[in-house]
Amino acid sequence: MIHLKFILTHNLLSDLNLFNQPVFIQGSDYDPKLDGKRLAGQMLKVFEYMRNGKYRTLYEIRSAINEPEASVSAQLRHLRKDRNGGHDIQKKRREEPKNGLWEYKLIVNHSGNGYIP
Repeated sequence: MIHLKFILTHNLLSDLNLFNQPVFIQGSDYDPKLDGKRLAGQMLKVFEYMRNGKYRTLYEIRSAINEPEASVSAQLRHLRKDRNGGHDIQKKRREEPKNGLWEYKLIVNHSGNGYIP
């Protein structure tokens, strides 16, 4: 298990500037006061773990950063959005294609406005 250090100093997602602009997360049940800090932290953990460009399954990412697989999948989708950096998330099947196991790789968009430490 890896331990990632990051600082979150505000409670509202709109105040967080982890990605050189407010992180863009939306949903019918999303409440920035309740969810903003946690979800922005998840996105940062996924980004930091995946930025080396290695392929990993959702389970491997989940195990490394101690976040639920569903959250990891959602954060990978958020990292694709232009407002969150427009990073390229590639995926391919692992092992036997019939098994339905996918692995993902982050290619950092260095030309976008997204988070690049």
